Amino acid sequence: MATKAEKDTTPARYAVMGNPVAHSKSPAIHKQFAHQFGHNIEYTALWVDTDGFAEAVEQFRTEGGKGFNVTVPFKIEAFKLADNLSDRAKLAGAVNTIRFEPDGKIFGDNTDGTGLVHDLTKNLNVYLRSKKILVLGAGGAVRGVLGPLLKQNPALLVIANRTVAKAKELAQAFATFGKVESIGYGDLVGKRFDIVINGTSASLQGEMPPLPVNLFANNAVAYDMMYDDKPTPFLEWAMLHGAETAVDGLGMLVEQAAESYLLWRGARPDTRPVIQQLRKGS
Repeated sequence: MATKAEKDTTPARYAVMGNPVAHSKSPAIHKQFAHQFGHNIEYTALWVDTDGFAEAVEQFRTEGGKGFNVTVPFKIEAFKLADNLSDRAKLAGAVNTIRFEPDGKIFGDNTDGTGLVHDLTKNLNVYLRSKKILVLGAGGAVRGVLGPLLKQNPALLVIANRTVAKAKELAQAFATFGKVESIGYGDLVGKRFDIVINGTSASLQGEMPPLPVNLFANNAVAYDMMYDDKPTPFLEWAMLHGAETAVDGLGMLVEQAAESYLLWRGARPDTRPVIQQLRKGS
């Protein structure tokens, strides 16, 4: 049995589970968070077999894990595995943060949408109230951010997708939270928006959705939820076609991580120095 001194020096264990996961910046982010508070934690990236998520969760808990983040492709499976869910996780239909409770229950949360809104409003000083927002894509990543975006009371939120039926399904699911419309990419001609958020995975393939050129209103913001060391194809296109500001999702990544850290440790880190350091590539 461990002595008190041993318990005090044993780091609290956290992780990110995904497939792939080797590229994850989360361990570096959480290391910086812990340093801010002097917390003794260990945060690792765990590659999980696509059929082995539940088993990996149980093993991590048995080994003393306190909680973990979930990335592609396990967010829906994590949602189903959780015993209890936060309101924002229920709304998102997906979980990106798990906390093991003292009673053995699994608590699931989703910090993605809050992370996006924090990055836009706090770091970039982009006000969403009464603005026209266009969100590209209708997959899990988009579903996860719609609730927090609509809580900011935009004038209109339009979901555009190749398969219009998927966009329509999402628009109906979130209709009680604000004015939401669905549309195909071809029907965007002639419409202009204050904020355009790319929630598709096209950037990962070096591609972008088929968009009309006059999409951006004056002083418009283009935001790609993906991030890379160089501007994504969507952001390059946006800067050429009238966007005043073009930003990738690195800030969102750090902000959603800070929300996870708060859930686990009861303290919310200062995200700005972490974002700055990651941008410098150190």
